[in-house]
Amino acid sequence: MSEINRTRDEICRVGASLFDRGLTAGSSGNISVRLSDGGWLMTPTNASMGALEPTRLSLFDATGRLVSGDKPTKEAFLHFSMYGERADAAAVVHLHSSHATAVSILRDIDPADVLPALTAYYVMRVGRLPLVPYFAPGDLDLAHAVKALASKHHAVLLANHGPVVAGTSLANAQYATEELEETAKLFLMLQNHALRPLTPEQVADLRARSNLS
Repeated sequence: MSEINRTRDEICRVGASLFDRGLTAGSSGNISVRLSDGGWLMTPTNASMGALEPTRLSLFDATGRLVSGDKPTKEAFLHFSMYGERADAAAVVHLHSSHATAVSILRDIDPADVLPALTAYYVMRVGRLPLVPYFAPGDLDLAHAVKALASKHHAVLLANHGPVVAGTSLANAQYATEELEETAKLFLMLQNHALRPLTPEQVADLRARSNLS
């Protein structure tokens, strides 16, 4: 099987898994993968992640020109903003997952690092999570805001919207997105309780072990 056909199938499998577990609903959320020739495959607009068709995925060439498939997601610019700043990004996952989105709506969160270091796996898979200010869907100012953070952060949280996560593979982007969502869920469950997050020394050790800056 060719690389592009394997990638098409992988995107559809991941999309179905995310949808079936309630991490994305309706036609929300999108996935992209960078191909070895410099092009990209991306989920199309107005498509349920639970019912993606491999041949209908949007295929871009290395210049960002759509060459085949359905019209791409209107949030394609979020993906290209990440790829443009991160040479190591092989895939991007963007969801409107409930708990992460709920956290993005809270008033008193730290916009420089939204979630506390509650678990080791959150630190290793996500690291610091900045909040991107709210912009209307499709607003190109949102692309500029993501681009400004992407070189230093492979995961960002869009205010009143949801997470955008890049990874060195689609599996890694998926796992980091899921870890972010689970940590957001823990954070919301622990509201009104005194927290005992990892100490700065423990976080620094984890970041060093994971080769994170």
